[in-house]
Amino acid sequence: MSRVGKKPIPLPSGVEVKVDGSRVLVKGSKGTLERTFPDRVSVAHEDGQLSLSRADDERESRALHGLSRALLNNMVLGVSEGFRRELNIVGVGYRALLKGAELELQLGFSHPVTFPAPAGISFEVPEPTKIIVSGIDKETVGQVAADIRKLRPPEPYKGKGIRYADEHVRRKAGKAGKR
Repeated sequence: MSRVGKKPIPLPSGVEVKVDGSRVLVKGSKGTLERTFPDRVSVAHEDGQLSLSRADDERESRALHGLSRALLNNMVLGVSEGFRRELNIVGVGYRALLKGAELELQLGFSHPVTFPAPAGISFEVPEPTKIIVSGIDKETVGQVAADIRKLRPPEPYKGKGIRYADEHVRRKAGKAGKR
């Protein structure tokens, strides 16, 4: 039995769950999320918590059991608390600016880069070198943060670029020079 999959998911107050076969709809104070789970995994709503069970003990079913539980838990956490990713911009002249729902980035190119906010995602720029990506869907928040980082990933010699707030960039020594 999957240790992750058999653990029940407690429902915080204010979160409603509607299970319709393999479709699950989670509604909370921050919004609504919906996902269709594989037929090998069934979701049950009882006593203010969600539990998942699998149809058989095949390898794929065991893998989907833990995955489905983690995805459903992220849905419950997303509609009740939300998710956020912080990005730091390092480099002289590198900065971010919020224009409406779009993020305008100066990243050392000859032109500013604009990054539109996808549906369900909001940006905050508390200071010109810090970007906060937030939303209710953990997968989308992580993907948008990765797409922003991909515009100018941190380079190993000077450390310039966009990095996650908790990321450590390994630095290289560079050229030794003539002696």
